[in-house]
Amino acid sequence: MELEYSREIELAHETLKQLEQTIVQLQEWNKDVENMNELEKSPFGMQRLAGNYMLIQVIGESVKKIDSYTNGALWQYRPEIPWKKVIAMRNRISHGYHDLDTEYMDDIIKNDLAPLLEAVEYLIQITDEYYLTA
Repeated sequence: MELEYSREIELAHETLKQLEQTIVQLQEWNKDVENMNELEKSPFGMQRLAGNYMLIQVIGESVKKIDSYTNGALWQYRPEIPWKKVIAMRNRISHGYHDLDTEYMDDIIKNDLAPLLEAVEYLIQITDEYYLTA
C-alpha cells in the first residue's frame, strides 16, 4: 500500500517526532539504572518509576494516535514491531493500576525501546517524503 499525502499523514509525522523525543527521554532517564527494583526503595525512586510509567503510557498513546491517523498503513514499513502490543501496553498501564511491576518496565526499557526508536526514526523518514513534498 502506497501512502499519499493527507492531513492525517502530516499529523502522523508530527506525532512520530514527538514519539521519538519521548523514547529518547525515557532512555536518558534510565541509562544509569542497573536494577529497576532498586528504585522501589526510595521516595525519589518511586517518583522516577511513576515518571517511567507515564512516558511508556505516552508511547502507547502516540502509537494509538498514529494507527488512527493512518489506519495502520505505516506499520507495513516496520512489521517486526508488534504495534498492537505497544498499544496494549498503554492500556495495561492505564487500567492495570496496582498490577504493574518493575520487571515489566525493566524489560520494556532494556529490550524494546531501541528497536522501537529505530523503527520510529525510519517512519519519520518515510513520512518526511510525503510531508515535505506536499
